[in-house]
Amino acid sequence: MTEIRTPRLLLRRWSEDDLVPLSEINADPEVMRWIGDGETLDLEETAETIERWEDEWDEEGFGIFAVELLASGELIGAVGLSMPWWLPEVLPAAEITWRLGRSYWGQGYGSEAAHATLEFALQDRGLDRVVAVNRAGNDESENVIRKLGMTAEKDINHPQTGALLNLHGIDLTEYEG
Repeated sequence: MTEIRTPRLLLRRWSEDDLVPLSEINADPEVMRWIGDGETLDLEETAETIERWEDEWDEEGFGIFAVELLASGELIGAVGLSMPWWLPEVLPAAEITWRLGRSYWGQGYGSEAAHATLEFALQDRGLDRVVAVNRAGNDESENVIRKLGMTAEKDINHPQTGALLNLHGIDLTEYEG
């Protein structure tokens, strides 16, 4: 089982106990406003999401981690890698992504987990390139992307929603772990 420990967090694969806490995060309109079409997800949709994430682990050797606080074992969100099949122009690069419960914003958890995930991608999994796709206006995520050392590459429109997206990237030669 793949696990990453940071000073405050455990990044790990998903368990049945994660369904309800993640569904509570996914039900928050403020959390979801920057993700996909901005719609919240219910319990069943959250279960389907976790199943897709776990399938990607099996297929790609990487995926989205459950993120918990080491001190309490509490699930605070999801951070990890996925293949952005919805945006074929960036393939074969993997996309780094994150989603934290609102009460955990502004405490550095997103950056801490994203740094660990980027290192995992480029050093452990041997990926050559990782991208981040950020909806324009999401300044908090833009801040995490800057902390990762990713370079802004171009603006594109989401193929399904039309939302303006900012594409950032980093490759192994640029990474300074």
